[in-house]
Amino acid sequence: MLSNIMSILLTVFTALVWGLLLGGISRTVTAKIHGRMGPRVTQNFIDVWKLFRKTSSIHHGGMFWLAPMFRITGAIAVLLMVPVVVGQNITYNMSFAGDVFLLLYIMFFGCLGMALGAGNSGHPYAVIAVSRGLAQMSSYELSFSVAVVAIAVGLHTFRIEGIVAAQQAGISSWNIFRFPFASAGALIAFLPMQMAYPFGIVLAPQEIPIGPPTEYSSRFLSLMFSGRALFSVAKLLFFVNLLFGGASSWLSLLLKTFLLYMYTVVVSSVFPRFRTEQSIKFLWLVPTTLALVDLVRVML
Repeated sequence: MLSNIMSILLTVFTALVWGLLLGGISRTVTAKIHGRMGPRVTQNFIDVWKLFRKTSSIHHGGMFWLAPMFRITGAIAVLLMVPVVVGQNITYNMSFAGDVFLLLYIMFFGCLGMALGAGNSGHPYAVIAVSRGLAQMSSYELSFSVAVVAIAVGLHTFRIEGIVAAQQAGISSWNIFRFPFASAGALIAFLPMQMAYPFGIVLAPQEIPIGPPTEYSSRFLSLMFSGRALFSVAKLLFFVNLLFGGASSWLSLLLKTFLLYMYTVVVSSVFPRFRTEQSIKFLWLVPTTLALVDLVRVML
């Protein structure tokens, strides 16, 4: 039991540090692409610590305070259900038969919690953010779910460890090559999951701030930033296991997650933001169609 607890703490701490570092790198790379100076790579660590030391005088309903915990809880649940490094028991793993379906649900657990929290904030613009976010989420959730089901059906397993095991014969066995259309649909859906442009309609920083962080401050905003960093790494880890054969070492894990994260950073830096209706129409049409092609292929 003590060993499992230590493994869980190690996994969460490593994911938090890596997520904050990736966020700092993202801000620096984006600034360079835009021709700006940008913040330091360590700025996210400074912000989280600075905010955690502050107190808040804003009082809302209970769901408002629980929303950041929903995000962190969902991130930790995903982290503890997917293989971190294949063949090593240093990190605790709760994988079980059919866990792919539970992962599909938990992936959106934090988003639903943040929507409830923003709706309970009393801010009039928060409702706009909630409606935008949930509309877009339902769109990319469909395409991502179809892509995951296509891969699972094609490999005859609905267990994430089974999906990883089926990709250990070499690079050619990775699902991104075996299921190219489903993988393309999943990678497109990954952009709105990360709130990357052109799908950044929830925060919309060019407009009046209407995202969930509008009225959050102090320790609650610190928890929100930490939860976002954890969730980002959890999703990166899930995609590495789903499409890129998992990680056989810590170096492989860091390299694959870094390259996948840079994919979202580069796309977000060079594309303008969709309007809400454009985003939903694109997600319903393009990635969903791509995922359906592979699903029909494996069914036949």
